[in-house]
Amino acid sequence: MRQDFAAAAASYDSAAVLAREVGRRLAERLDCVKLAPRRFADIGCATGDGLRELQRRYPDALPLAVDFALPMLAAVSARAGWWERLRGRAPRCVNADARALPLAANSLDLVWSNLMLHWLPDPTDLRSAFAELHRVLSEGGLLQFAMLGPDTLKELRAVGAVVTAPRFLDMHDIGDMLMAAGFADPVMEMEMLTLTYPSPRAFLADQRHLGVRDGLLDRLGWRQWRQVFAAWERVDGLLPARFEIIYGHAWKMAPRTVPDGRAIMKFDRAKMRP
Repeated sequence: MRQDFAAAAASYDSAAVLAREVGRRLAERLDCVKLAPRRFADIGCATGDGLRELQRRYPDALPLAVDFALPMLAAVSARAGWWERLRGRAPRCVNADARALPLAANSLDLVWSNLMLHWLPDPTDLRSAFAELHRVLSEGGLLQFAMLGPDTLKELRAVGAVVTAPRFLDMHDIGDMLMAAGFADPVMEMEMLTLTYPSPRAFLADQRHLGVRDGLLDRLGWRQWRQVFAAWERVDGLLPARFEIIYGHAWKMAPRTVPDGRAIMKFDRAKMRP
């Protein structure tokens, strides 16, 4: 999908309604978190909406924009303000894959990812990404993310074997992966968001502008699309597209064991009275 996302950089903002709304809701969850990051990263930053929200919340932190599509990073860089550049707080752009980040261990205090991690090819890749995100976070650091869940576009998948795009993971499986990667206290939430379209053409255009059409809907011929859209029921004259959104956050805590498996025990020396 790298080429699809790269090609979509110029049109992405015109269609990113869902990403902006989910990003807003994801950011609201930071209101309840006491955190003062020195460095944070937006993994899969696209054109940088989430990054700019984090910069607004944490103006003294150093922001990292991470994406595997170079044109997306070019859009982030082009939008950096002169004041950010003058203060040395313009986003540092990093062209990288979430499974292999060119960042030092324990170098970030906050990792944010909005609607990107579900595009990793299979569960093994997601496990690798979570392990890598755990590696680059410092102790006490926070991972916060949103992903598409398995009931996304269920109304289209109900057509049968026509739409065979990958099924997204359940939030309970994601929580188990976080724990296996070493994260502590994972919290998972889910909600359904609905976008409406006047026509199938408008729906397909949005997915193409986002660079996710083939990944979300598979490569279908026109006859197959006609079959899908004929079964898509309208509501008040509009076509509803329902997206299951999974929100998650987890912390990187101090290790409880050394690499060979022995437990770490800490003792406080009691003060002796004279």
